[in-house]
Amino acid sequence: MDLELYDKVYKLGMKEYKSKTSKGKYPYLWVLDDILSYTKVAKEEELGLVDIPINQIVGTKTAGRTNAFAANFMPLLPADSEFAAKWCSLYESHIEEGIHDPIKAYEFLNRFYVLEGNKRVSVLKACDAVSVPGTVTRIIPVPDDSDENKLYYEFLDFYEKTKINYINFSRLGSFKELLKKIGLENEEDEFTDEINEQFHSSYIRFSTAFLKKGGDKLDISVGDAFLTYINIYGYESLKDITADVLAQNLNKIWNDFVFYWQEAEVKLIMDEDVETKNPIQVVKKLLPQTSAPLKVAFINSMTAETSSWTYGHDLGANHLKEALGDKIEVNSYYNVDTQDQEMEVFDKAIEDGNTVIFSTSAKLVGTSMKYALDYPKLKIMNCSLHTNSRYIRTYYGRLYEAKFLIGALAGVLAPTEELGYIAGYPIYGGIANINAFALGAKMVNPDIKVYVKWAHLNSAEQDELLKDVHPSLISGRNFIKPNSSSGKFGLYYADNDEIDSLAMPVWDWGVYYERTVRSILDGTWKGEGDTDKNESLNDWWGMSSGMVDVIYSKKLLPETTRLIKLLKKGICSGEFDPFVGMRYTKDGEHYVKATDRLTAEEIATMDWFADNVIGIMPTMEDLTEDAKPIVEVQGVPKVKEEGSEVE
Repeated sequence: MDLELYDKVYKLGMKEYKSKTSKGKYPYLWVLDDILSYTKVAKEEELGLVDIPINQIVGTKTAGRTNAFAANFMPLLPADSEFAAKWCSLYESHIEEGIHDPIKAYEFLNRFYVLEGNKRVSVLKACDAVSVPGTVTRIIPVPDDSDENKLYYEFLDFYEKTKINYINFSRLGSFKELLKKIGLENEEDEFTDEINEQFHSSYIRFSTAFLKKGGDKLDISVGDAFLTYINIYGYESLKDITADVLAQNLNKIWNDFVFYWQEAEVKLIMDEDVETKNPIQVVKKLLPQTSAPLKVAFINSMTAETSSWTYGHDLGANHLKEALGDKIEVNSYYNVDTQDQEMEVFDKAIEDGNTVIFSTSAKLVGTSMKYALDYPKLKIMNCSLHTNSRYIRTYYGRLYEAKFLIGALAGVLAPTEELGYIAGYPIYGGIANINAFALGAKMVNPDIKVYVKWAHLNSAEQDELLKDVHPSLISGRNFIKPNSSSGKFGLYYADNDEIDSLAMPVWDWGVYYERTVRSILDGTWKGEGDTDKNESLNDWWGMSSGMVDVIYSKKLLPETTRLIKLLKKGICSGEFDPFVGMRYTKDGEHYVKATDRLTAEEIATMDWFADNVIGIMPTMEDLTEDAKPIVEVQGVPKVKEEGSEVE
């Protein structure tokens, strides 16, 4: 009997025992029978012979040998006991020929409890084994509303498809997200042997590197860390990655694991916020700048000919060139649709010498973050709102201010008490736009109702969306579609044979681009890497900056335009807030006192409707395929989780 070895594992057991007791925690193995005594069981399933992950074996089925092991399965009985002799004999057998006899165990909430084979598990844990064969009976609890129960039922669906039991998550939705990342989001997608082999190899490679760096000391599961990693670098990146590159990537994003349960604070920077420049910055601004022009890239998902959104950013890029002249060189890239195209274009932009990159679509945020990590000296900004990232700065406009003015105009002009609103995407800021329009209309007509229809649903074409409610005026698309003769944009009368836009919001991206690039040139610009705080910087500028505005038809009466201009002046000065005075909302849960102001965070993340809005909050399943990539990145949580109906 190897007393020296047994003494070593015995000390590990005592150390674990003392550590648990000192913290007021249970020091022994968990007993499944005790757990089931206060658990409602739905059914049992025989899983047959499976490989049981060693680190997921946490206890015993019965209380028979509970006190013989500490919580880490190391022995607690002294070296002169019969138990110690049997343990050492089993260890010697394992070293000589291995342990092949399967244990018997029960699985509950993807944790395993041994019925036969406790000493085998103890020996294998002492030898750092990865798994043990076992005949397993699964005990399934009755569904309830707890997160743990819901997460387990998500695991059961995942297991049914993959038969994988060695990955665990802490957050709801993670199993579905993982299936999507590996290309198996559809029910008919098959988890083939080839896919299984690649996944197992990628996960083990990541797990080894993560634990080697000290991941076991963090309050995050390997599965949580794995999903975080592939959300940034992509699943395919793990296929042929070297250990050195993987270790470098982990170093770059380690804070994402450290702060996993503490999401970065999204700091919305309004245009009226003025940061005091320190003396060094002021001197730097006065010093002569380098003669080489600053190269600035604009990466666009579409072209200016096919997208009004891209057309607007193109105008902003042209404004930047005119404003800064030979101080800069502007390079624009278009038609970036797939992941491969995104990476090709980012590589090309960097190869061309661009050190400032504006990616003009929220769909590009993932690739923007990846390149910001790989090239920390670059300044990369993405056009999106409320993006939680420590690696890039984002920018957007407070369009709800313009929508409030257009809503007030609609309330003045509407011959009936029904207005229509064609919404684009249920994303951050998008719900605030709807509510602001509705509140603007209600301010001048308390009885008015706004009927919302979504332009990107599977169930209807945009031109048919509002025929069932017969609104008098409609707030349609925010932008003029390039090469289109249709007047169905902005605010227009619904029943006119000739569509004539009465007012529409406009973006002047050039305002943002000029101010931002000037601050980069004079050394006062702050990026994500320039702060040691756990925060994400989002520029969210409004009408006071000139980035967002409203244009009106010349047919409007002067008295009407005067009212709108007065409201605009109040918003720009900060004396008037569209969301002050909202008494209650449609769902009855978001009561706002007349004197209260909603914070920028509350406005940006709205996922509820004002009381005079009639419509639904769609689910992901309701959306068209081309809309889903935008909503997956920028969608409000309610939409990404389940959606809801508002009557």
